[in-house]
Amino acid sequence: FVVEEVGMREGRSQSSWLDIVGSSECLNQVVERGRLAASADCTVVISGESGTGKELFARAIHDTSSRRNKPFVAVNCAAISKDLLESELFGHVQGAFTTAVKSRAGRFQVADGGTIFLDEIGDFPLDLQGKLLRVLQFMEFSAVGESKVRKVDVRVVAATNANLSKMVREGTFRRDLYYRLNVINLHLPPLRERKNDIEALVNHFLSRSSRTKGGSQPTISKEALARLVAPSWPGNIR
Repeated sequence: FVVEEVGMREGRSQSSWLDIVGSSECLNQVVERGRLAASADCTVVISGESGTGKELFARAIHDTSSRRNKPFVAVNCAAISKDLLESELFGHVQGAFTTAVKSRAGRFQVADGGTIFLDEIGDFPLDLQGKLLRVLQFMEFSAVGESKVRKVDVRVVAATNANLSKMVREGTFRRDLYYRLNVINLHLPPLRERKNDIEALVNHFLSRSSRTKGGSQPTISKEALARLVAPSWPGNIR
């Protein structure tokens, strides 16, 4: 998981949407919808293929919301085993399980007042989805191994490259959770649908590289740019 503290975001509220490079119509439409989502303070699902910039959008939503001065906590649900995910998200008390030698706060508690970004929500275990639903409904949860109910004030932004509506039909994702999460949906276009943004992306990455390594920014020839525009880029911007 990643916790981004307030100090790391100083000055980012103005630049967050500028970090999203491109001017194609399909991208501009999603950015505009994202700006509206930032002010709505409701749950958001960001869908799209891997590498399209879902976490970048989540951070921009947080940095331009009323919660910008509170933590942004990112959790990759696919990278944490099913047995550990409940403890990571909701915390545990000492003695809750064999290796719980001391109590530990979960990610929801750490994110209190701010935003929690649940990446790869399609991989969220079915048997834990009810607990996540309760947090969304009542803003309360219990840590693993305790009966005490804790209150929390967190905005949830989730991301997925899976088809959640299909998973609902197949019974692998709860319908009630899907509707609780999917209040606003932002679908990020793949790079092959916004190829006119490739030149701007190339210049962005060249500029970033030159700042890191020092020296002047290199330029790219028309022939090289044409070669970069040609592929379908299944890995997208990443």
